[in-house]
Amino acid sequence: MKIAADNKRKATRLHHEIPVAYRSVGSFLTDWATNISQGGLFINTRNPLPVGTAVRILIQLPGEPRAVAIEGKVTRVTEYDNPHNMVPGMGVEFTELGADRRAELERFVQRLRGQLEAP
Repeated sequence: MKIAADNKRKATRLHHEIPVAYRSVGSFLTDWATNISQGGLFINTRNPLPVGTAVRILIQLPGEPRAVAIEGKVTRVTEYDNPHNMVPGMGVEFTELGADRRAELERFVQRLRGQLEAP
């Protein structure tokens, strides 16, 4: 688990595995998100959906009593057999994310970051 700041990102991502379920046209899948921010997440999967695909994501944030449902769109794909040995999966940008839900995600990321950075 590590924290990464990438100057291309709008929000700092927290690298931490979180189980996610997601629904797209005709399918319901479960995988692991390997990083999350208030603006999106990266799902580690060998079978990413195509860029532009709309998805509904269910995230069970650790310590939260209920799953969070978030609408998103696939914005980036890393294929399983890629020449750079990058983790396969898909980057999902959250869409239609209200201020309350965005604040909830930010609180989670900040809380978990504090726990991971504590001595």
